Amino acid sequence: MANNNKRPPMGRMGPGRGAVEKAKDFKGTTKKLLNNYLVKYRFQIIVVIIFAIASTIFTIVGPKILGNATTEIFNGLISKISGGDGINFSKIGKIIITLLALYVISSIFSFIQGFVMTSVSQKLTYKLRNDLVEKINRLPMNYFDRKTNGEVLSIITNDIDTLSQNLNQSITQIITSVCTVIGILIMMFSISFVMTIVSFIVLPVSALLISTIVKKSQKYFKRQQEYLGHVNGQVEEIYGGHIIVKAFNFEDSAIKNFKKANDELYRSAWKSQFLSGLMFPVMNFISNIGYVSVAILGGYLAIKGKITVGNIQSFIQYNKQFTQPINQIAQVSSMLQSMIAAAERVFEFLEEEEEPKVIDNKLNIKNLKGNVEFEHVSFGYNPDKIIINDFNAKVKEGQKIAIVGPTGAGKTTMVKLLMRFYDVNSGKILIDKHNIQEFDRGELRKMFGMVLQDTWLFNGTVKDNIKYGKEDATDNEVIEAAKAAHVHHFIKTLPNGYNALLNEESSNISAGQKQLLTIARVILTDPKILILDEATSSIDTRTEQLIQSAMDNLMKGRTSFIIAHRLSTIKNADLILVMDHGDIVEQGTHDELLQKQGFYAGLYNSQFEDCEE
Repeated sequence: MANNNKRPPMGRMGPGRGAVEKAKDFKGTTKKLLNNYLVKYRFQIIVVIIFAIASTIFTIVGPKILGNATTEIFNGLISKISGGDGINFSKIGKIIITLLALYVISSIFSFIQGFVMTSVSQKLTYKLRNDLVEKINRLPMNYFDRKTNGEVLSIITNDIDTLSQNLNQSITQIITSVCTVIGILIMMFSISFVMTIVSFIVLPVSALLISTIVKKSQKYFKRQQEYLGHVNGQVEEIYGGHIIVKAFNFEDSAIKNFKKANDELYRSAWKSQFLSGLMFPVMNFISNIGYVSVAILGGYLAIKGKITVGNIQSFIQYNKQFTQPINQIAQVSSMLQSMIAAAERVFEFLEEEEEPKVIDNKLNIKNLKGNVEFEHVSFGYNPDKIIINDFNAKVKEGQKIAIVGPTGAGKTTMVKLLMRFYDVNSGKILIDKHNIQEFDRGELRKMFGMVLQDTWLFNGTVKDNIKYGKEDATDNEVIEAAKAAHVHHFIKTLPNGYNALLNEESSNISAGQKQLLTIARVILTDPKILILDEATSSIDTRTEQLIQSAMDNLMKGRTSFIIAHRLSTIKNADLILVMDHGDIVEQGTHDELLQKQGFYAGLYNSQFEDCEE
C-alpha cells in the first residue's frame, strides 16, 4: 500500500477548530480595499454605521425598561399586601407599549442597515468579478504556466464569495458587537458599580479554564484530523483498487492496516471530543456562579434600598448578554482574517504584470502576404533554461511547412512565439520583412488561424461556434465555410441544423465532427497563416481522411505550419523542419530527408516499423 502519511488530511475537525487563514500584509490589503473600492460606497457605509448603532442602542435599552415594569409589578404587590391600590396596570401597559415600539424601531433600523450593506457587498463583488475577467484577457501566457486552472478559478469564485459574504457580515457585526459591549457596560455600571465588578471577577477564571481545555484538546484534534486523513485515504485506495487488492490476496493486510489507523482515530477522537465537550458545562458552571453571586448581592442591595428588584432583573439580563458580543467579535476577527486573505489574492491577481498589447505606430496587416522568417531565435520559458537555440528558417507565402521532432523538441513553442503568446529572448521573427513586435498583438493574431488537437466548443449554437472568430459573418458565409470543411451535411442532420445547441459534453457529436467544426471556424476567418498542431493525432483513419481533405481546402493559398507526430500526414509538405532540443537538425522535402538517412529517416522508419507490428 502507498504511504498514507503523505496524504493531505481529508475530513473536518470540530467546529471552529480549523486554523484561520491569515493575510501576508493585513494592513496594506485593508488599505487597498478601503481606498480603492469601499471609498466609493462611503455614503452607504456611513448609513450602515448610523443605523447599526441606532438599532443596537434601542435593543440595549430594552432590558432596563423591562426592569421598570418588573419594579412596578413588585411595588404594586407590596402595596396590595399593605392595603394600598395594588398594581398600576395602566403604567405597566405604557411601559410594554414603549418597549414594543423600541424593538420595532430597532428591527426596522437593523433591516435598513442589512439591506444597504448587502447592496454594497454585492456591487463590490460585481465590480471585482468584472475586473478579474477583464484582467484574464490581458495576462501573458507565462502567468498561466505558473498557475493552475484551479488556482485561477478559486480566485474568481471562492475568494470573491468569501470576500462578499464576510464583508456583508463582518462590518455590521463589528459595529453592533462593539456598541453592544459598550452599551451593556454603561447600563450595568449605571445600575450598580459593585455588582458589575463582582460579575467581571468570574471572567478571568472562565478564560483561564477554557484556554487550558483548548490547549489540551488541540493536540488531540490535530491527531484526529491526521488519522481521519489516513482512514479516508486507505478507504479511497483500497476500494478504488479493490480488483488489485483481491488479485494479490492483500485483503488481510488491508484490514489490519485499516484497523490500526481506525484505532488511533478512535482514541484521538474520543479524547478531543470529550475535552471539547467539557467547555460548555465548565462555562455554564462558572456562569451560574456569577449569576448566584449577582443575585445574592442584588438581593442584599435591594434590602438596603440601594437598588430596585427590576434593576436586579435588568442587570442579570445584561450579564447574560455580555459574553455574546465578545464571542461575536472573536468570530468576526476570524472572518476578517479570511476576508483580507481572500482580498489579498484578488489584488495580487489584479496587479499581475499584463501583456503589452497596443503600441504606437503599429503596422497594418491588411496588405501582408504571409512570408515568415526566423532569424537567430532563442527562447526559454525560464531565462536560465533556453529550449530554442539559434533557430533560423525562411518560409515563403503559400508554402506548407511541417515541423517534426520528438516530444520536447520545441515544435509547439515555435508557433507560440510566432503568435506572440511569448516574446523571443533574442533574435527576431519577421512577417513580410516586418518584426512581429512592431504589430499590435491583437492585430497580429488576426493573421493566424489555428486548429489544435484539443477541440474547443462553447455552449451555444453550431452557427455561433463557427462564427466565433468572425461575429459579423452572414449565414451564407457560415454555410460556405461548413461546406469547405465537409461538415455541412452533418449539421443538416442535427435537430434545428445550424441552430442546434452544443456544449462541451455534446454526446451526439464525435471528436472528428468537433474537429471539422473548428476547421470551419478557421475557414470563415480567412487567415493569411495557418497553424495546425497535431490536428489529426486522435482521430481514426476514416475520419482523418475527411479532416485531411477539409484541411487541404483550408490550406489552399495560405502559408501553413503543420506540427505532426504522424509523419505519413506531411509527405506532401513543401518543406519539413526537423527539430531536436530546440535546433533545426535537418530540413528538406520528405523524399530528400529520407535519402539522407539521418534523424528524420530514423523517426519515419520507427513509425513505419510500429505500424507493421
